[in-house]
Amino acid sequence: QVQLVESGGGSVQAGGSLRLSCGASYSTYCMGWFRQDPGKELEGVAAISRDKVTSYADSVKGRFTISRDNAKNTLYLQMNTLKPEDTAMYYCAAGAGRRGGGECSNLVAWGQGTQVTVSS
Repeated sequence: QVQLVESGGGSVQAGGSLRLSCGASYSTYCMGWFRQDPGKELEGVAAISRDKVTSYADSVKGRFTISRDNAKNTLYLQMNTLKPEDTAMYYCAAGAGRRGGGECSNLVAWGQGTQVTVSS
């Protein structure tokens, strides 16, 4: 099965930036980022297909950029102008399809998660 490992999380002040990375054991059609804060539902943040068609949650559009390097089997999430409401555990996921052209679906694997904390 595909294995995913995230890195790049940390604690930053509001307005700062972070770049998350996710290394995969092999490439899948769709790769994406999800996040969850305690007491809240899992939220799809961004997704990208192998041909690099992207989608974003309204809450991060214009601030976050998802990208992938297919040759290196690596997924990235550049997060700029971070806000306290972005605080969450961020998970990388791999799937075989997309839900309504947005989130990755038919998920094969999840990473262990990397914590992002944004202070006001």
